[in-house]
Amino acid sequence: MKRRMIATVITGSILGVFCIIGARLRFEGQLDNVYLFSFWFNRVIIGLVIGLASKCFTLPKALFRGAILGAFVSFAFYSSTGFLDPVGFIAGIVYGIIIEFVAFKFVK
Repeated sequence: MKRRMIATVITGSILGVFCIIGARLRFEGQLDNVYLFSFWFNRVIIGLVIGLASKCFTLPKALFRGAILGAFVSFAFYSSTGFLDPVGFIAGIVYGIIIEFVAFKFVK
């Protein structure tokens, strides 16, 4: 479980950087650093939540769970910002799938 947690949090952290880059491109400098940090941290939390979940034994179930957990955590941020960035919300679902895939394939 420890290796799974490390892998998912690191993957979430890396994907969070991509979220910051994407948000900067979409909003062209309109977002302050606190918002961008919160956006990144949300992706770290997605990794943490997925890391806390037990390992699935089939890939389809794991990917579905990643999508659900990604949506759940991402929706918390999306709703707290007044539904400002639907693309960021959808990215949270996709990132949940990616994080779960990494955990499934690379953590034995």
